[in-house]
Amino acid sequence: MIIWVTGANGFIGRYLVRELAGAGHAVHGVGHGAIDEAEARRLGLRTWINGEIDAANLNALSVAHGLPAQVFHLAGGSSVGLSIERPFEDFSRTVASTARLLEWLRGSAPECALIAASSAAVYGADHAGPIPEDAVLAPMSPYGQHKMMMEQLCQSYTRSFGLHCSIVRLFSVYGPDLRKQLLWDICSRLKAQPDVLTLGGTGGEIRDWIDVRDVARLLASFAAPSTQASSRIINGGSGRGTSVADIATGLIQQWGTDTVVRYSGVSRPGDPVSLLADDASLRRAGFDWRIPLDRGLADYVAWFQGQAGG
Repeated sequence: MIIWVTGANGFIGRYLVRELAGAGHAVHGVGHGAIDEAEARRLGLRTWINGEIDAANLNALSVAHGLPAQVFHLAGGSSVGLSIERPFEDFSRTVASTARLLEWLRGSAPECALIAASSAAVYGADHAGPIPEDAVLAPMSPYGQHKMMMEQLCQSYTRSFGLHCSIVRLFSVYGPDLRKQLLWDICSRLKAQPDVLTLGGTGGEIRDWIDVRDVARLLASFAAPSTQASSRIINGGSGRGTSVADIATGLIQQWGTDTVVRYSGVSRPGDPVSLLADDASLRRAGFDWRIPLDRGLADYVAWFQGQAGG
């Protein structure tokens, strides 16, 4: 099957490409960042276009390789903080790119199934427990707002033009090669000063942590014939909540230090207190999360110390 991945050079995109190529699919990618031929072969990418998600690049792919059966749309903003600093840039990356992709699909590949990676940030705050897919959306940041707008565009094209658009709301994805966000920040600080670790917030913030290798399997499961024509919204989360304090403790144990952890008590703008998935839909689908958190944290620390100069 011919599959395209937008944002294939990103953190999740690289894992997904390897998963899809390993299953025998012909995978082509478009997005930002240089990838040489040797690296593309290693990932499993048959073609890589370094550029915008626009008609010119999408037409170039289709002329060279034929129309896709599926497009996994991973391109877009990936940081709450950056979305607050540069909201229009985040809008362009997430909303405008999705609009251009949907319009191209409508005119050129209306039978193609689109699987769009969204974020739990669309749910916002005031959720004390597991959040179902039909919860009211109240994003707290431009990042979350733009992911919600992306979803709305997909739903609009599904209703108005009959496109097949599935949306996976991913929760807190982590794993080797992630060079930003909480795990990277903690490991970087442990490397610089292992005695004391000072973090924002209270440490009681809850997130649903999911290993990127499991996430790649989850997304790739949408390539199965039984899911290709479905249009749905599904939580990409495990249903297991872990506090920031427990993450810090787990990383420190793996690091092998006696670091003292302190919390400022001041939360970052745009950060909800709790984001935990109601995973009933995934359980009904029979999906299993295979990598437990303790193993995932151990793998992350080993990667950081070995590859990031830890």
